[in-house]
Amino acid sequence: MSAPEPLPLAEARWLWRRLYVYAVSGLAWGLLAWAVGRAPVEALPVLAHGLMILLGITMVLYLVAPSAQQLVSLLAEMRLRLAAGGGR
Repeated sequence: MSAPEPLPLAEARWLWRRLYVYAVSGLAWGLLAWAVGRAPVEALPVLAHGLMILLGITMVLYLVAPSAQQLVSLLAEMRLRLAAGGGR
């Protein structure tokens, strides 16, 4: 009898990443509406630049960042390679 396959981490299904991104996006939308309504006109370019940076970071986290399961696999493989003398 072989050992059962480990269940994939919940994060690998992107559910938690989606929830995080949707929550942050909703919060950023509300912050944008509040900030633009109260900011002086001359501060709007700086405000828009900061929000574009935040949007870029959010997109990277959602689309490109490896999942926790992928990171664990990568670290395990690195550990095996280092234990074997670093060869391929």
